[in-house]
Amino acid sequence: MFIVGFFAFVALASPWLAPYPPRSYALLYAGQGGNPPSWQHPFGVEPSGIDVFSEVIHGTRNDLYVGVAATLLTVILGVGIGALAGYFKGLASDIILGITQVFFVIPTLLLILLFARVFSVLVFAGLGLTLIVLILGFFGWSYVTFLVRGEILRVKELEFIQAERGLGASTLRIMFRHIVPNVLSPVIVVATLNIAGYILTEVVISFLGFGDPNTSTWGLLINEGFTYVRTEWWVSVFPGLAVVICVLGFNLMGDGLSDALNPRLRE
Repeated sequence: MFIVGFFAFVALASPWLAPYPPRSYALLYAGQGGNPPSWQHPFGVEPSGIDVFSEVIHGTRNDLYVGVAATLLTVILGVGIGALAGYFKGLASDIILGITQVFFVIPTLLLILLFARVFSVLVFAGLGLTLIVLILGFFGWSYVTFLVRGEILRVKELEFIQAERGLGASTLRIMFRHIVPNVLSPVIVVATLNIAGYILTEVVISFLGFGDPNTSTWGLLINEGFTYVRTEWWVSVFPGLAVVICVLGFNLMGDGLSDALNPRLRE
């Protein structure tokens, strides 16, 4: 929680914490391009004159935006579709399950790379991260759907649900007032781990050169520093450490939530 909270604070306060604006080449004209880490520039300077410390801070906001927004969209779609697939029986449930299985096998990363090229106008217009969020959300909900469906199949046969039916409660009330809240515990854990996975996905996309070249991200920094890794190692090392620590924090928090929300472990 401390690691995640720290990165969340950095993301929210990035306009005030970063000494330089995003993608600023001011240091090149000051003759400081390629300078190693120092008290003035803790993470060093790119050969192009970009302050690495400022870029890591700005990249925190953008990478967390991708991870959190894509996860939120995934959870909303996954819970809604999973609730319908788990509660209803017959042909409707089979159709939903079949569509979910199709989405489950779609290679999301390759799809993002394809759309990044097809909609390159959006990427260069500064909407590349939003495009990544939409693709991850619309094609990444299938696992949450399978999870929710399995939990609902278990919960809907419990006695308090049967009692609600006997009292004449509507289907929507039973589903969203009683069933869905009782299956959210595993969804919260999966959502936390998804954030880490989506951050890594964005880093890979930017590193491969399919991201937005005008938006500060950790993957873009690593990509730019890869060319100078033998001489200006700090350009890639510090954003790489940010990725490792942030993803580790979300994974640890997911494990902790799994233990805290598991009633068997609480006993």
